[in-house]
Amino acid sequence: MTVSHALTDSLVDAQGIDLHMHSTASDGALSPAELVALCHQRGLTHIALTDHDTMAGVEAAEAAASSLGLQVMPATELSCQWRGVNIHVVGLLPEGAQGDLVEGLRRQSEARRARAQEIARRLEGVGLSNALERAQQQAGGERPLGRPDFARALVDAGLVPDMASAFKKHLGAGKRGDVKMHWPYLSEVVEWIRSASGVAVLAHPLRYGLTRRKRGQLLDDFLAAGGEAAELVNGFQNPDVTRDLARQLDARAMLGSLGSDFHFSGGPIAPGTMSPLPRTALAPVWSHPTLSQYAGAGARRT
Repeated sequence: MTVSHALTDSLVDAQGIDLHMHSTASDGALSPAELVALCHQRGLTHIALTDHDTMAGVEAAEAAASSLGLQVMPATELSCQWRGVNIHVVGLLPEGAQGDLVEGLRRQSEARRARAQEIARRLEGVGLSNALERAQQQAGGERPLGRPDFARALVDAGLVPDMASAFKKHLGAGKRGDVKMHWPYLSEVVEWIRSASGVAVLAHPLRYGLTRRKRGQLLDDFLAAGGEAAELVNGFQNPDVTRDLARQLDARAMLGSLGSDFHFSGGPIAPGTMSPLPRTALAPVWSHPTLSQYAGAGARRT
């Protein structure tokens, strides 16, 4: 497909880009085609579909984008663990799923399905009959289920008045439906991405509740594992903390990425909406040689 717009070599001046969004292939509310149409409507030119632990929606997104002059980068957001903390890593994958990533995605999917079955079993104990079927109906398809699907099922069954109550009573941390996942280690998922000739991006590094020192350790371990970039901006962030994150990334010569983390319409986040980027010399992730075909511009790094 011919790229209709070339991306700037400056991260700060980037426009029309959103490299973190979700569809019904995971926990988003719009189908891949609907999401692409909304992105086009909002004037985006380059996007990545980063559904959780799957690339099932990428082909449909690419097909929808082909007639709109919109560039879709194949991607996924992988769940993993680092020093007991749940971490997400975005894989930007111009060549799609291959190598160890294929088996990794299968394992992640199976783990999510096993977790959903256990959540269903537990919620049936609090009165949600046919919990798995009800949650699958809320999901609107056969994708692996998450806690929000069960929350909506609890609301639909009249057991709680709203989503917040569902988490407070049944699904939040330490509650009966809070089934812990045994995710692979950070280094393993980074290796999956590298085996697929992709670029590993640390997702929303400001959302893990880490001190500045611990965040620096996470960045160091991510780099040591083969990661190369991090999301400088993900949705809305405190500008002072974002500037500090930029300094941490710059000190490590990391590439910067950005995304809305869009899931559903009607909320404060829409495709392409995020906090302004601070002035920074960070090179954008799309300047990586592996991704230059999607940027429509020459790569800056060797």
